[in-house]
Amino acid sequence: MSSLNLDDFTDLIERPDGGVRRDAEARRERQVVPPGALGRLDELGEWLAAAQGTVPVRPVERPRVVLFAGDHGIAELGVSARAAGTAAELVRDVLEGARPVSVLARRLGVGVRVVGMALDCPPEELPADVVRHRVRRGSGRIDVEDALTPEQAEAAFRAGVAVADEEADSGTDLVVLGDVSVGGTTAAGVLIAALCGTDASVVTGRGGQAIDDLAWMRKCAAIRDALRRARPVLGDQLQLLATVGGADLTAMTGFLLQCAVRKVPVILDGVVTAACALVGQRIAFRAPDWWLAGHTGGEPGQAKALDRMALEPLLDQGVRVGEGAGALLALPLVQAAAALAAELPERDGKPGDEDAVEDAPEGDGQVAGPEEPERAGEA
Repeated sequence: MSSLNLDDFTDLIERPDGGVRRDAEARRERQVVPPGALGRLDELGEWLAAAQGTVPVRPVERPRVVLFAGDHGIAELGVSARAAGTAAELVRDVLEGARPVSVLARRLGVGVRVVGMALDCPPEELPADVVRHRVRRGSGRIDVEDALTPEQAEAAFRAGVAVADEEADSGTDLVVLGDVSVGGTTAAGVLIAALCGTDASVVTGRGGQAIDDLAWMRKCAAIRDALRRARPVLGDQLQLLATVGGADLTAMTGFLLQCAVRKVPVILDGVVTAACALVGQRIAFRAPDWWLAGHTGGEPGQAKALDRMALEPLLDQGVRVGEGAGALLALPLVQAAAALAAELPERDGKPGDEDAVEDAPEGDGQVAGPEEPERAGEA
């Protein structure tokens, strides 16, 4: 189908450094706060140290929100609470600071980049840096036609790779990944159902702006019809994206894989990013080791995809708005884990360390016995 060889990613992507992770675990054992007392923050700090390849872990100082944007023809069927072809309005609101992700990014001091891949508007209506990777005006209606031509799919995938390289080259040390789309959750549902071998009803959710029961039934039928078109091409992931994905989802898949190649950690947002990550896992099985699930938004398809990749969400706040907002909420948690792993002092053998605990008489009432720190950590 294409001159692009996706098998190369299997060879190019390495796991985060296991030796460094063991060193980070050993350092954690020596710190003044007992291992386990910080819960998942311990695991996060060790994961980040392995991703960075250094102990102690460096602070996350140059994070970036990257949003891939596009309209999907399937929205014409009334599967979304928003009108078809209106993703450009959302993009303008993001750029003008009027969306949740914009407010959160401003508060956290994080830059936001929007990459328009298939917005249904004239390109001159948006800034040139937003539309410079654009491959078409809207993706095809996937229940009856392909989302992209083979050439467009390759161009979109390569665009995602190029954006990842640009971010890595500019010094971005962690990416918060999201989407700005209308109809994107329907395409994501098709990809997840196809790759997990399940039915449409299992992955059909209500979307960010919740749809009513009739719209849900239309969405379920649309996923079912597109799923019939997806199953024959499951063996070729680029063709699968061309058939039922779309330009934004295809670019996002390329972006995720190249971030793994460049060793840039990524926090995934909602069901759309989860679907792209699932395609990425099918292409390169080690790639998910570079990704975190930022949160769960209550979409059944997202839960299915994350379970398949063995990724456990960091937060559960019921955020369904998309646009990277839920994942961005997890960023301070990752930064906190890095700070604790790097800055907590190690025991120095002075009174008050574990030796003092072991020498204390039983029933003293002043110093906890050997098992007390573990119980404190479990509380």
